[in-house]
Amino acid sequence: MKLHRLELTGFGPFREKQTVDFDAFDRDGVFLISGRTGAGKSSILDGVSFALYGSVPRYDNGERRLRSDHSFLGDPTEVRLEFTVGGQRWRVTRAPEYERPAKRGDKLTTEIARAELEQDVDGEWVGRAAKPREVALLLDEVLGLNAQQFQQVILLAQNKFSRFLLARNDERQQLLRTLFGTKRFEQYKDDLEERRRSAQRELDAAGDQVRTLLELAEAAMTQQSGAIGDDGATDGAAPLDLAGRRDVVERARRRADYRVEQADELRQQAESRQTALAATYAELVERVRVLDDLAAARRRLDDLDAVADEVAAGERRLERARAAEALRATLEQADRSDEAAGEARIAVERAERRWTEAGGRVDDDIAALVEALTGDIARWTDALEREHELTHALADRDATAGEIALLEEQATLLDAQHALLPAERERLSTELAAATLAAARGDEQRVRVGELAAQAEAAGEAERLAGELREAEEAYLRTSDAAEGAAAAVTDLLRRRVAGRAGELAAELADGAACPVCGALEHPHPAPPAPDGVTDDDLADAESARDAAAAEARGAGERAALLRADHAAATARAGGRGSDELADMLAQARDELTSTERAAERVADLTEKRDVLDRLDAEAAEERSRLAAALADARERSAVATTTLARLERDVADARGPFATVAERIAEATERRDLARAVIEGRRALAHSEATAACAANDRAQRIEASVFADVGEVREALLPESERTSLTRRVAEHAADVAATRARLLELELAAAGLPDERPDLDAAAEAVAAGDRARSEAIAAHRDAVNAAETMGDLLRRIDDAFVAVSGLAERTATVTRLADTVAGRAPNTRKMDLETFVLAAELEEIVAAANLRLRDMSSGRYTLHHSDALQARGAASGLGLEVLDAHTGRLRSPQSLSGGETFLASLALALGLAEVVTGRAGGIRLDTLFVDEGFGSLDPETLELAMRTLDELRAGGRTVGVISHVEGMKEQLAAQIVVEATREGPSIIRQEALSERD
Repeated sequence: MKLHRLELTGFGPFREKQTVDFDAFDRDGVFLISGRTGAGKSSILDGVSFALYGSVPRYDNGERRLRSDHSFLGDPTEVRLEFTVGGQRWRVTRAPEYERPAKRGDKLTTEIARAELEQDVDGEWVGRAAKPREVALLLDEVLGLNAQQFQQVILLAQNKFSRFLLARNDERQQLLRTLFGTKRFEQYKDDLEERRRSAQRELDAAGDQVRTLLELAEAAMTQQSGAIGDDGATDGAAPLDLAGRRDVVERARRRADYRVEQADELRQQAESRQTALAATYAELVERVRVLDDLAAARRRLDDLDAVADEVAAGERRLERARAAEALRATLEQADRSDEAAGEARIAVERAERRWTEAGGRVDDDIAALVEALTGDIARWTDALEREHELTHALADRDATAGEIALLEEQATLLDAQHALLPAERERLSTELAAATLAAARGDEQRVRVGELAAQAEAAGEAERLAGELREAEEAYLRTSDAAEGAAAAVTDLLRRRVAGRAGELAAELADGAACPVCGALEHPHPAPPAPDGVTDDDLADAESARDAAAAEARGAGERAALLRADHAAATARAGGRGSDELADMLAQARDELTSTERAAERVADLTEKRDVLDRLDAEAAEERSRLAAALADARERSAVATTTLARLERDVADARGPFATVAERIAEATERRDLARAVIEGRRALAHSEATAACAANDRAQRIEASVFADVGEVREALLPESERTSLTRRVAEHAADVAATRARLLELELAAAGLPDERPDLDAAAEAVAAGDRARSEAIAAHRDAVNAAETMGDLLRRIDDAFVAVSGLAERTATVTRLADTVAGRAPNTRKMDLETFVLAAELEEIVAAANLRLRDMSSGRYTLHHSDALQARGAASGLGLEVLDAHTGRLRSPQSLSGGETFLASLALALGLAEVVTGRAGGIRLDTLFVDEGFGSLDPETLELAMRTLDELRAGGRTVGVISHVEGMKEQLAAQIVVEATREGPSIIRQEALSERD
């Protein structure tokens, strides 16, 4: 992974857009990110982490203040990063959630977090994801590292630099698994474990099947033994092993086969006995049947002879009914004709009575009168249409008159309203001009309010910093005095130590020993010892006190300098004014802004009212034209209606005559014509009915004379209903058939009974014998069937038991093999190291990482420390194989990484991170780590060790990597010419300056 370009806008301490071009440091290899404490050096790495993962290392467990405090409300906040992974160039843009002014009103609204991911395709940026969740999912696939792993191998952030060195085995395994793509070995282990479980389940299932089959066989044996009263089915107590239980089942199967042979012989004997008994019983039943049927036939013939006379009388009645039935239609026709003639006579009388009641006479020429009335009704019907037209014409005339009056009233009212518009428009224009002038200074006043608010805040900060500055300067003065006193004390002790040096040397002289100063063997005048001698411990304590006082003085001086710069910057931002003065000015500016905003609202309101007034004026003019056209049309329609009304009134008056309406006259004439027509039609129907009745009576008389009947009365008496005739016919036919069938059956039975004894056999005893034989046969058949089923069951169970034994044997051998392999790969016994397959592979990779790290750690620690990979067993059964230890050459012992000092931990972590990057990059298909950042930690190194560390970082140029170092150590600024400098401006926000060797060249 290689970073190319980073843009920070409104992020951290940066208000304006700041750009970092990482490609500019490709030739340098190592570059320094420097700046004063708090300027924003680490914010550059925060921006990289936020762009890729939406989070920053420093705020993982605290407040996420990503938006710059220096940004104004309307300023944007955004981070954009370009990078390359696997030969593909990407660009990710993110913005956190923050508050901004609403588009309407003066309230604040929340700008939601957003993200966008683009890919460089043939020089064009093509969008791949446009929502934070979608961008995060796609980046997980592209990067291959989560945020925590990214901070362990690429972004070595403050307080997290040594995480990989000091991590537990499981944490180190997660990172190495991602970097080296060894997840497949975990899958191999899971697949083998699943195969082991599957094989064990199959073996357990096969064993359960064997036991289940044996239990079924034993239950069947127990059931059979109980059924036949055999207590030797299991030969005593059941054996404990499966093979012995299988032998018992084999013996039970042989006994079941023997019982089948016995049951079959008994079944055949029972069937033979049942066949003989059934044949004897059938012969007896047939004899009884013949005798009973013969007696029944004789009784049936006697019964038929007893009703023979009654059947004959019914047959004679049926013949007369059939003869009368031939005359039924003639009689019914004559009756209907007489009835119709009577009804027609009554109808004629009713019609003539209604006609005379209406003013007519019976001897009038009714046909001629009907024809005259029909002509009059036709003429009056045409006049009825004009009468309807007259009604509509009157309604139209009245409606038109009302419409004309309404239109004239609306026109008058509209003219009165239109006359008021010019004065109202003039008033609105005057007020609008005044409000527009007042609202023109709104933007200027908003800027003024913002500037005064910022100055007021800066003035408050300056007052606060002034107090802190006074305290800091007083502390600086005190510590400086203390440091000078401590230095003077050391000087005094040194002076006294030098003055008393001769006494110290004299105290060490001995007779005959050479003087260390002059070499003489005699010492006639040795110097006396000083009364207030200074020892090495006294001098060391004084120097320690001096160094501590000097450090305290430097710290107090730096704090005072920082506060002095911050106070000057705050005072400059406040414009030299006091907080009270700025508060009054801010209140006044806000009041003016409020008035201006009200004027702006008044402008919008007046403009809207003026537009409404103009729209009403246009609508009124249009409405006036419409009313004029409608009024002209209504007056024209009124004139036409008046002319039409006069013509219709003349035509309708002639047609009404003495009646109120034409409709009444037509109704009266139509009623008289209907009465006359009823008389004519009644007389015509009466003549036809009387003629039909005479013909029907003549036909009836002729047909009765030609029949067997004397008159109409005899015919009516002989007629029978259809149901009764059908019943008589059926009874006569059934009697004749019964007589013939009974005589034939009687003859057949008498022939069958010839030679049979007259006594009846005992059928009950024979039936009981047959039933007993049938029960015996059924019992024999059931016993044979049960024996066969039991034998087949035992045989089938025995075959299945043998097959299950064979399956269990094969599965047991395969399961043992798979279990040993799965346990070994999973780190279980017989794996004595408790190291699974993936850990074994990662341990080999970790050994290479440690070897690569030691090449640098030996140099940086002057040969004292080397890292060692450890596969020792862990406590409490934890997995082993990924441990790290440190060999201290001074003691020759291995130490835990946690026992290293701060500087030693930094060196070991740096060497390990570089070794990790080198090994991962060298793996085919692995994640290439072309960019590395180290955030602080160099301040814990002494100058010599720092030189070694810098030399190690400088060697990374050969590998084509780029390393960014964040530090405020002055020595590094001199060694690294390629730099990114973060500076805090006097106004507060920070800016980024970038300088590389290639730029100076």
